Amino acid sequence: MNLVQMLERNGRKFAHKDCLRYAGHGWTFAQVAERARAAAGVLQAWGVAKGDRVAIMSQNTPGFVFAFYGALSAGAVVVPINHKLMAPEVDYILGHSRAKVFFFDGALAPVAEKIAAPVRKVSLDSAVEDHQRLEDLLDDAPAFTPVQVGDDDPAEILYTSGTTGKPKGCLHSHRNVIMAGITGALAVKMDQNDRLLMAMPIWHSSPLNNWFMAAQYLGAATILVREYHPLHFLQAVQNEKCTVYFGAPISYLMPLQMIPNFAEFDLSSMRAWIYGGGPIAADTARRLAEAYKSDNFYQVYGMTEAGPTGTTLLPEEQVAKAGSIGKTALPGAELVVMKDETHPAAPGEAGEIWLKADSMMQGYLDDPAGTAAAFHDGWYRTGDVARIDDDGYLFIVDRTKDMIVTGGENVYSKEVEDALSAHPQVVEAAVVGRPHPEWGETVVAYVVAAKDAALEAEALKTFLADRLAKYKIPRDFVLVDALPHTPTGKIMKFKLREEQG
Repeated sequence: MNLVQMLERNGRKFAHKDCLRYAGHGWTFAQVAERARAAAGVLQAWGVAKGDRVAIMSQNTPGFVFAFYGALSAGAVVVPINHKLMAPEVDYILGHSRAKVFFFDGALAPVAEKIAAPVRKVSLDSAVEDHQRLEDLLDDAPAFTPVQVGDDDPAEILYTSGTTGKPKGCLHSHRNVIMAGITGALAVKMDQNDRLLMAMPIWHSSPLNNWFMAAQYLGAATILVREYHPLHFLQAVQNEKCTVYFGAPISYLMPLQMIPNFAEFDLSSMRAWIYGGGPIAADTARRLAEAYKSDNFYQVYGMTEAGPTGTTLLPEEQVAKAGSIGKTALPGAELVVMKDETHPAAPGEAGEIWLKADSMMQGYLDDPAGTAAAFHDGWYRTGDVARIDDDGYLFIVDRTKDMIVTGGENVYSKEVEDALSAHPQVVEAAVVGRPHPEWGETVVAYVVAAKDAALEAEALKTFLADRLAKYKIPRDFVLVDALPHTPTGKIMKFKLREEQG
């Protein structure tokens, strides 16, 4: 079974059942399959062949889904792109993936217009001057010639920033993606009667592969909310009778802070509230259970390389084991905690989490050395250091990879440091995370300015605005005379983290 066969099968099995709902309008599985074939015909007319790359940068719209399945049906590999990225960041991904076509949400035209990569630019759903619009092409699309697609053929290149500051492309096969969806479905016991709320960005690995693909595999409906907003989130649950939702912890807390009549919304249809990107404290778990009138909260832990697949903290464990990522790996996965390359950690000890999973990536795109370094005897080395408690539950205590997680988004400090270092008055910069009760962490930059320079935080934020996505820009800038270094010249970030608490 591959993703194209899955869609075609559902188009026959659930021909008249909603596959997607968006802004009150529905598309059946048969209609989505039909539009996927039309999109594939358009791509083939443009010369897209098996193995070519098609990039999509969009918020949560039906256009993303039509382009996604259309590219796969044409035998192409989909490159989902973070819609929050700025033009230089997008250009790198387009160039590295060697994308032939770049579909973009019309609302993102200001960024798309600045793209320099030699790709065909096509708006998904809004009229943009000098650009074709996919929506206009589907009703009279050229004939589509079916392509033989194998289960182990590449389906996605999911980009995740690396410690070098340049994003790495995780290459996932059709089989990998389907297994990630099956894992998600099994984790929270989904079935074809569920109604998935997609308010987190659909291009993100977990919303796309764990939850959207779970719904697609089962024949369940997906309700798309263009972009998360606390009010739209609550309205969608109430109006569409959603049953399953995945989001960052902050997406659960914001409605409590921003919506005065929160308690008036009917959220009783929901049976699985899933969160990821960081743990929540016991007090927060109790607060959410009371406010949402539900004990059915699940925390999931994983990473893009693994599909994502990892562990889950079950509803009955939310308070008793608050802060833990769970105890055992999800179905289709295996996990060990290693003190070193040959010795597993015991209860009370800490070590690096290693994973095996049916949804594990095939490797990093065009990076055999990086791929080899990421694995040991078939185990993926996550870079996350966990402590095992006496009951066998895992608690993340450190990351060997220098990453900050803020609001469910990964920020690699090297990327921010490189952007800061481009400022002519910055001598040196170090970026760390500061613990935050709602966002998990916020980004903080320590900056050494050139002699006699008069640097200010707002000026640095302005400098970074066109270079980095907004969520990567430090919330605070700390100007210092010098950074702490080891005798070999490496910055001792643990000392900076200690200052952050």
